[in-house]
Amino acid sequence: MMRAWILPISLVVCGSLVATAQVVRGSLGAAVGLLLVFVVLAGLHSPLAFPRSIGSVEALRRSAVDGRPVVYWRAGCKYCLRLRIRLGRSAGRLHWVDIWRDPEGAAAVRAANDGDETVPTVVVAGRPHVNPDPAWVRGQLPPST
Repeated sequence: MMRAWILPISLVVCGSLVATAQVVRGSLGAAVGLLLVFVVLAGLHSPLAFPRSIGSVEALRRSAVDGRPVVYWRAGCKYCLRLRIRLGRSAGRLHWVDIWRDPEGAAAVRAANDGDETVPTVVVAGRPHVNPDPAWVRGQLPPST
């Protein structure tokens, strides 16, 4: 679980150091701006930017019932972040599995990708798709009721 927070925490620490250097130089405005940029980047690369994750077994069970795709992801993955942002509000309609928190999810991704933990891996109707186009994923969602 801590692994998912290493990059965001590092970004905040680095941002704090850069901002401190700017304050020492007498540039308070630049310090605030830079710190804000680092905090936003940290937030985007943290698990907080993604819908709540569930376990792989539960996600597959729910997907079998409601027909929604399962997205295997991990914090800090720029392709996962791209998918999440481009899906917008539709992202909440998918089942998200953080492979760093769920060993079964990591095993499912490795099985689908010849031993690699390549994410995002989206499972639609039992078939895995590696780093699919977000518009395609949105098209795989069942109509909302």
